[in-house]
Amino acid sequence: MIIGINHVQVTIPKGAEVQARQFYGVILGLTELEKPESLKKNGGLWFALGNLQVHLGCEDNAHRQQSKAHIAYQVSDIQWWRSRFAQYGVPVKENIPVPGFDRFDIRDPFGNRLEFMQAVQ
Repeated sequence: MIIGINHVQVTIPKGAEVQARQFYGVILGLTELEKPESLKKNGGLWFALGNLQVHLGCEDNAHRQQSKAHIAYQVSDIQWWRSRFAQYGVPVKENIPVPGFDRFDIRDPFGNRLEFMQAVQ
């Protein structure tokens, strides 16, 4: 029986941890977690998101810009996030409307698609 989701993972290029820490830690405001000693040699970063985790694994030659794979972050104030990304020069792409949600996409510095969505009345 599946009881939940422990973590999701997207990839970053090898050696891109400093830039990833700036984006995921500073801009998104996620809390970095210490990786287990046995996995530190692989590079990458782990972040907490409520009781879930976002893992950034290292992988070169991935075609992130062409991928539809993504994490969808549910937020409480989507306008705040639009402003936040504008402040940091991150382009926002409005998404196809879905009933009950305001949503948009961005790409992280490595090309990973991230969706932000808020339930609306």
